[in-house]
Amino acid sequence: MRWAASGLVLALALALAWAVGAAVSQGRVGPSDLASLPGWPFAAVPCPTPDYGPLEEQLRRQLARGVAREYGLYFVDLPSGRSFGIYADRPLPAASVVKIPIVLGLYQQIARGEATLDQRVAYDARRDYEGGDGVLRFTARNGDAFALRVLAKMAISVSDNVATQMIIRHLGRGRIVQYMRALGGRCVYPGGENLSTARDAATYLQAALDFQARYPVLGRLFFDDLAYSIYHVGLPGELPPDVVVAHKEGSLEDVANDAGIVFCRRPFILTVFLHGVPGEDAGFRHIARLARLAYDYQMRYAPAPGR
Repeated sequence: MRWAASGLVLALALALAWAVGAAVSQGRVGPSDLASLPGWPFAAVPCPTPDYGPLEEQLRRQLARGVAREYGLYFVDLPSGRSFGIYADRPLPAASVVKIPIVLGLYQQIARGEATLDQRVAYDARRDYEGGDGVLRFTARNGDAFALRVLAKMAISVSDNVATQMIIRHLGRGRIVQYMRALGGRCVYPGGENLSTARDAATYLQAALDFQARYPVLGRLFFDDLAYSIYHVGLPGELPPDVVVAHKEGSLEDVANDAGIVFCRRPFILTVFLHGVPGEDAGFRHIARLARLAYDYQMRYAPAPGR
C-alpha cells in the first residue's frame, strides 16, 4: 500500500486511532448506519433485474486492455443477488484485502463474548513487527498494550501491518484459517501464501453484511472503518463523492486490489484483483474505471430517488 512516513501523516493517523478508542469508551460507535444508506434493505424497493451480460462484457473488455498481466473480478447485485465473475477463482496475491476476514473474525469473537472491545494486547516486537503500511512499526514499544478496537481500526483504516499481526496472534492463525473457510472461502492461505480470489473476497463482504444484520453495533464499527479509510482511490476513484464505498484496498509492487460495497441506489459488491501491473497507481486507476462502469450500469436500473 501507499505510505508516506512523514511526521504529519503519522500524527494524523495516531490521532485518528486515539479518537476512535475514546469514542468507543464513551459509547459512541461512529456516524454511519447502514439502515440510512441508499437501497437498504437491499430488497425493500422493487426494481427490475437487468440482464448483466452487457455489463460483464464491458468489464471484460476493460480488463483485457493490458494493464495487468493477470486479474480476477467478481460482481454481485445486492437487490437481486445476481452475480458474475471474470477469472473469479484464479488465486492471486491478496495483499491487504485479507484484512477483511481477519478483522471480521475478531469482531465475531467479540460478538460471541469471548473478548471485549477494550481488551488489550501487548506488542511483542519479536513476533508482531512487520514493515510496510502503518504507524505502529514506528511508534510501538515492546510491551505497549493496545485495545482490540484500536487494533481493528488501525488494521482497516490505515492498513497497519503491525496491528494486523497482533490481531492474528490474538486470534491464532489456525482459527483464522478455519473461520475464513467457514465463511465459504475456497482459497485460504494455500501453501501458507497470502493468496485469495475475487470470488472469496466477495464472499467475505457478504459475510460482513450478514454480520452487521445480526450485530448492528459491531457491524457498524466495521463498516465505518471500511468506508473511512485513508486509502480511497480504487473503487471510489471515479464515483460521485456522496456515494459511500465500504472497501479495503491492497497493493504490492506489482499488485493493486480492491474489494468493497458501493452503496448507491442500486448497491453492489465489486472485487478486483490485479497482478502484474506497471505500478500501483496505474492499477488503482484501472480499478476506478471498472467501478465507474459498474456504477453507471447499476444506476440505469436503480429505483427513483426517495423511493
